[in-house]
Amino acid sequence: MPALTPDTIRTATETLSDLTDYLRESPNPVEALALVEPLLDEYTGLPVQLADTLRALARAVQEHPDTPRTAQLHLLITELRTAAWEQTDQHTLHYVLDDPRDLYGSTAVNGQGDGLCP
Repeated sequence: MPALTPDTIRTATETLSDLTDYLRESPNPVEALALVEPLLDEYTGLPVQLADTLRALARAVQEHPDTPRTAQLHLLITELRTAAWEQTDQHTLHYVLDDPRDLYGSTAVNGQGDGLCP
């Protein structure tokens, strides 16, 4: 795995920003769903990944030998872990896609249309 840098992470967030801009241009809903689905996957999507990242950050800060053991540290770790749990709770966002998937998937799969209208 190549080394991560702030620039590689910025590239990922820029890609998300590009996706948002693209979705604002009213693309074909079937294509839009295909692009968004990986972001909301219940096991590997953004909510789960962000939660894992926040937990890993909390652990890295807490376990580093140079980290001062203060009340502020305890508060920071608690806030990161709380935020992680809140993100984990969002893993159910993948269910939000079920209705549009049903709406557009049935027409596109059955060959009854272009997936734009039921």
